[in-house]
Amino acid sequence: MFNMNQIVGTHDILFITLDTLRYDVAKELLTQGRLPNLAAVLPKTGWEQRHSPGNFTYAAHHAFFAGFLPTPITPGIHPRPFALGFEGSTSTTENTCVLEGTNIVEGLAVRGYHTVCIGGVGFFNKLNPLGNVLPSMFAESHWSRELGVTNPDSTEKQIALTQEILERTPKSQRVFLFINISALHQPNYFYLPGAKTDTIESHGAALEYVDSQLGKLWDALRQRGSTFCILCSDHGTTYGDDGYTGHRLSHPVVWTVPYAEFILG
Repeated sequence: MFNMNQIVGTHDILFITLDTLRYDVAKELLTQGRLPNLAAVLPKTGWEQRHSPGNFTYAAHHAFFAGFLPTPITPGIHPRPFALGFEGSTSTTENTCVLEGTNIVEGLAVRGYHTVCIGGVGFFNKLNPLGNVLPSMFAESHWSRELGVTNPDSTEKQIALTQEILERTPKSQRVFLFINISALHQPNYFYLPGAKTDTIESHGAALEYVDSQLGKLWDALRQRGSTFCILCSDHGTTYGDDGYTGHRLSHPVVWTVPYAEFILG
């Protein structure tokens, strides 16, 4: 684990949730060399296998923004990169950055960060009170149907918007950038030529599409200096596994997620 007290204030921070990405699919495609832009930045050990605190987007992200990121699958108490003031927390250590406020977004704003949300799935759509709960934590938030689950070009649009924001933000201004990648969430059949329904194969094809767009993001971040990055899934999803389809259910492929943290510079 990095000493976050040395990173907060000196680095930009990127937090990407690859919404609905299964760990087994993420690991297999990385091993097969089908994710070159992710392979270029992930640790040599690849994806870390972790457990999500929630089995669907809304629950998982509330936990994330409270400082409870996916936890290692091994038993024990695991230190957290970020935490809020919380009496009795056993996962807060000398390497944890303890922030003020009701969520870590607010806490990073107190530390001088400009906080930006690039929404993806429906819980970020800002179309109703529920869809505003998570985006309202940020000073700047964006969502449109172009960024959502029904647009096959959603990741391209999300990255293009991110590039615009980074270009207009002074390099002296630290940024906390959150992106909820929507492409993996159903529907994803259109990433697999000839497919009519979502399958684990189209899920993998969606991840390959996402990877194809990430090189532009890495380049934009490198223009600003060093960035501390967290990439993870919020939950997986089932495609007929043991008779289950979808998520918001407790199944190993739903609660087991890929995770990585690294410094891009």
